[in-house]
Amino acid sequence: MSSCENHTGPKKQEFSIESEPVSDTNTEVTAPDGGLRAWLVVAGVFLTQFVGFGYTNAYGVYNDFYVREYLAKTQTSSQISWIGSVQLGLVMSIGLFTGRAFDAGYFYHLMIGAALLFEFCLFMVSISQPDHYYQLFLAQGLGLGIAIGLTYVPGLAVISHWFQKRRALALGIATSGSALGGAIHPILLNTWFHGSLGFHSGVKASAGICGGLFAISLVLMKPRYPPNRRKPISILHSLRVFLKDVPYVIMALGTFLTLTGLYYPIFFVQLNAIKNGINPTLAFYTIAMLNGGSVLGRIVPNIFAHKAGAFNVMIPCVYSASILIFCTLAINSAAGIIIFAILYGFFQGSYASLLAPMIGTTAVNDAEIGARLGICFTFTGIGGLIGTPITGALLSTSFIWWRPAIFSGLCVFCGASCFLISRTLLARRKGRQLL
Repeated sequence: MSSCENHTGPKKQEFSIESEPVSDTNTEVTAPDGGLRAWLVVAGVFLTQFVGFGYTNAYGVYNDFYVREYLAKTQTSSQISWIGSVQLGLVMSIGLFTGRAFDAGYFYHLMIGAALLFEFCLFMVSISQPDHYYQLFLAQGLGLGIAIGLTYVPGLAVISHWFQKRRALALGIATSGSALGGAIHPILLNTWFHGSLGFHSGVKASAGICGGLFAISLVLMKPRYPPNRRKPISILHSLRVFLKDVPYVIMALGTFLTLTGLYYPIFFVQLNAIKNGINPTLAFYTIAMLNGGSVLGRIVPNIFAHKAGAFNVMIPCVYSASILIFCTLAINSAAGIIIFAILYGFFQGSYASLLAPMIGTTAVNDAEIGARLGICFTFTGIGGLIGTPITGALLSTSFIWWRPAIFSGLCVFCGASCFLISRTLLARRKGRQLL
């Protein structure tokens, strides 16, 4: 039984946004759980994740280039971190609106608009000028953040149209695209930025590849259920209902805390390696290695989540990620950096792929999964927004690495503890262990 599947235990209807059963839409149609068309949809979402969230996961390359070269004369590492953190925060937070738009039948509007905005913003980055911070903040932080955010929740939600029992596995495969993108984009960007193309032409080349992949993904993806024609439930009403669900609230707090600390190694691992004397040629591959480990982390745990439950797999993975962040204080060799990058990538990827199934576990029925994803991702995005600027400020221009490591490690540890509490409360409500 999937962790996202409708539960057969007692239902707390007061936590549902439905006042009456859904008539002829999502709940009465059986998901095929396989077949060529279903897996083509997964492939399409994989490509959008590769291009979109994969680019966010590769921001560490930009961060290193901006801190050491492009913005070094005018901006601190904390100020530069706001570009990546605003992008990450928007990717997660605007799910509050895109989830409802998806439920209302605007899937293709969101995806096509996102692709066009993504290409426009990368073009603007490619014509930016050195030490002009707000050009990059507007184009890469705000613009790309909105574009990628438009694809994130709808991409995850469309898989629920095609998979039910195997949903966790399908989501894991689809979200592994962001990890693979986070592995390939850094290699290409580092090669171009520090090679013959240079920064501006390198960004243009990257935009061309991303545009082609977006076009392919739009052909592959297709919603299966007819749009919900009932009057949309207001965001405020959904918030009032879900905020009465204590396990859901504690879980949302856990996602906020986890993302506050989780992206510190992703944004700073390359800079950390270079500042610790690691050969730059090897350091340029640290983000790729981290995201390479994340590919496995987004698939392997989801195989076990199908039977063990998303919470039961998520909790040890997040605890492990927090321990690894503390371990960065003792890593100062090439071998240590490589081992850390691969292991941390695996557990960080596990969190990313299990997040949607874990949120789905709290839903009363599939019809409200989109709303629960959107609201939870909004709080999660706030953590992503403030996390890396805080760690950048703690790091300071003196590069005092223990301060951001302690802060980030504690945030992720507390997030895992919130998941443990939420899981315990849900298990008591249902009278059984979560499956």
